[in-house]
Amino acid sequence: MPDKIPVSVCIITYDEEENIRRCLESVALADEIIVVDSLSDDKTVEICKEFTDKVIQRSWKGQIDQKTFALSCAHHEWVLLIDADERLSPGLIEEVKRELSEDRKDWDGFYFPRRVYYLGRWISHGEWYPEYKLRLFRKSKARIGGEEPHDRVEFVGKGRVKYLKEDLWHFTYKDIFAQVAQLNNFSSISSKEMVKRGRIFHIVQILLRPPARFITGYILRGGFRDGIAGFIIAVVSSFSVFLKYSKLWELRKVSRRSSDEKISPIL
Repeated sequence: MPDKIPVSVCIITYDEEENIRRCLESVALADEIIVVDSLSDDKTVEICKEFTDKVIQRSWKGQIDQKTFALSCAHHEWVLLIDADERLSPGLIEEVKRELSEDRKDWDGFYFPRRVYYLGRWISHGEWYPEYKLRLFRKSKARIGGEEPHDRVEFVGKGRVKYLKEDLWHFTYKDIFAQVAQLNNFSSISSKEMVKRGRIFHIVQILLRPPARFITGYILRGGFRDGIAGFIIAVVSSFSVFLKYSKLWELRKVSRRSSDEKISPIL
């Protein structure tokens, strides 16, 4: 394509044959596409090779490590980091083209508003919209940070950013079953990460944080305007907080019990 722009797209994948084609089609404007696949068992790699010859298979080492590796493979200064279940909307494609059509010395990164498709409808309120994500940035100015399993792009030093208007589309959970399954997995990862970082459990974490999450998303941020889907999002989000801190308590309890057993005198 003669109108491709000098940007490296980085995507990590695992068994994403249902999503990856449309994701790759939406980033066809890029001069370089890098896919780091975690040894998929489906047709993900086969589909990716239709779009790029830069498909690297690498065992899973966590969100942050995998995306950091993908970023290290990028050759262009500008990098677009996108998940396999996301797509640039037509409007966002044009907006990105406009922003990168000139030498943008005044910006180091661009935030995208992300709109989620969930339970057969677009979500337009609550904690899910607009959920701004820093996805287009200068490689020399940023790194992958965050806390597993939730990564985020962070600037090294100060970064000059601009918020774009058009949406990044996110085709999230297929159904509530899939959402709860991921919630269970992610809450386990989060609680273990908190233990590693020395986080302490307090009863207020499960008494106050879950209802606060519900009130913020459903009432203060207008999640109720998305009907039943908005209510389900708020309830499940609240439960995810409860589950994460309950597992933190469980892990801390097991850890204390193990320590006590080691130091208990033999009678």
